[in-house]
Amino acid sequence: QVQLVESGGGLVQPGASLRLSCAASGIGFSPYVMAWYRQAPGEQRELVAAITSGGSTNYRGSVKGRFTISRDNAKNTVYLQMNSLKPEDTAVYYCNANWPDTHRNYWGQGTQVTVSS
Repeated sequence: QVQLVESGGGLVQPGASLRLSCAASGIGFSPYVMAWYRQAPGEQRELVAAITSGGSTNYRGSVKGRFTISRDNAKNTVYLQMNSLKPEDTAVYYCNANWPDTHRNYWGQGTQVTVSS
């Protein structure tokens, strides 16, 4: 059984930092692209950051320079370090694992991030 479990969300003020974690079980990380998505109420889910098995990363432009995605394959865990948070970052953040060119795609349940003064 595959499970992705996110943690680390919360309510913070603008400018604060949070680190999200996603712990996976039931899969081995090595072939998967790991990613963080987010979804605000009434909006489409959007890609925030992704990291390949080899460690290459991609970020959406609005978070580049503020967010950092990393992975620890030995711990089957992916992280999202979020700095200089803005109200526009408020959303439910979801962990995703995808094996390219296959049907293997998994989602976590999400963790709420709220940035408000």
